[in-house]
Amino acid sequence: MKKSVLPVLFIALFTACQTSNQTVDYSNNTLYSTLWIQTAAEYEALTYQAYNTAETLLPVALEDSSWTASLEQEDPYFDKPPAIILDLDETAIDNSFYEARGILDQTGFDAVTWNNWVREAEAEAIKGAVELTNAANDLGIAVYYITNRDAEVQPYTEQNLVELGFPVEEGSVMSNGGQPDWTSAKVNRRKRVTENFRVLMLFGDDLNDFVPARGISIDERKALAEQYSDHWGVKWFVLPNPNYGSWERALYTGDEQSEEEIQQTRLNLLKDKRN
Repeated sequence: MKKSVLPVLFIALFTACQTSNQTVDYSNNTLYSTLWIQTAAEYEALTYQAYNTAETLLPVALEDSSWTASLEQEDPYFDKPPAIILDLDETAIDNSFYEARGILDQTGFDAVTWNNWVREAEAEAIKGAVELTNAANDLGIAVYYITNRDAEVQPYTEQNLVELGFPVEEGSVMSNGGQPDWTSAKVNRRKRVTENFRVLMLFGDDLNDFVPARGISIDERKALAEQYSDHWGVKWFVLPNPNYGSWERALYTGDEQSEEEIQQTRLNLLKDKRN
């Protein structure tokens, strides 16, 4: 008697679906954003726009002794020499190559592989950043880099910057953990710069590069952005980073979630104007 193949096909299909669900790969959540950074002319246009605008305003900021971009700046600062502060990763230098590795290898971010990437000193300059920092340097404006790269890999960071043409002086790269009170919050490092300099401009890819915003909600973050609306594009310059940052951490609240739960949280936060 000829047996029906339908039950067998159903079981095979069911097994395949189960296997598919169990092996969902979330490492490609940054696939499109990494492609955008690496291929989109619009991305480069945005970085040129930020740095060109800043360079145009540098003489204005330099001339106005009351001008300061740092919330940590304390009086008296009018006679202090000028400085600018830049974040590094995804602000002055591009690490999308590391992101691409994680996607292709299906590994994602890992502290060990990240520090190994830093040791390679192969990050590339973000368009406009070298020109802006050198223009500032030529005007006698000190250039400081406040980065959350580990202090242990700072020599490789400095090597990378010098090879790319950034102005680097002794002490101008301020890494996470470089001093006992230098944490990832960056506040103390900005304050250290303001002790000796009048800070004209801040550059970053994360809200925390400008104002303390750790552990606050999405709405609170947006309120901060609005509160300082007159700073953006004048004293504060934000570079686009859709891959990672405190914006993403603000999506998740409460207990630690599995990868599947995190993915569902992302979907739940999408708005499409339907009831």
